Amino acid sequence: MAAAAATGQDGDVIRIRTASAGDVALLAALNHIVHDLHTQHRPDLFVDSPEGDGVEAYFRARIADPSVTVLLADGEEGKALGYAVARVKNRPGTALTHSEVIVSLDQIAVVPEAARRGVGAALLEAVREVGRAAGCRRLVTDVWHFNADAREFYRAAGFSPTTVHLDQQL
Repeated sequence: MAAAAATGQDGDVIRIRTASAGDVALLAALNHIVHDLHTQHRPDLFVDSPEGDGVEAYFRARIADPSVTVLLADGEEGKALGYAVARVKNRPGTALTHSEVIVSLDQIAVVPEAARRGVGAALLEAVREVGRAAGCRRLVTDVWHFNADAREFYRAAGFSPTTVHLDQQL
């Protein structure tokens, strides 16, 4: 994806670009936005303080994966405002389902001081563009039930629920 620009709700320019290997440390630093919320609500699943090298390796692998596009949102003077991780998936058909190519939004995060200023919407539209360019007909994502803000963001962006995953401790 080539760099794209959008105007945020306060009139600021938001530049969306594809992340490169040089952005790994920045992505790892931004990851706490999402990870801290997950750790707070599901400490049984998420590591309390992940090692920086491990988080960087995670993003390095995503950037190197040809099916994944990692996007960064930059604001005024190149300040990082958020990121998104999108994956194009080929789903083979079965006797019961059609084959399809979809784009999956695996992660999205916006720095708190830029929340509700159009950064998430700009990242989401860039993910849609990734999907369109790959011939996808659907964008899918999942959201933790505890994340009411994210559920509202997706609802306002036109998403609708398809399945409900249930969890039970044994």
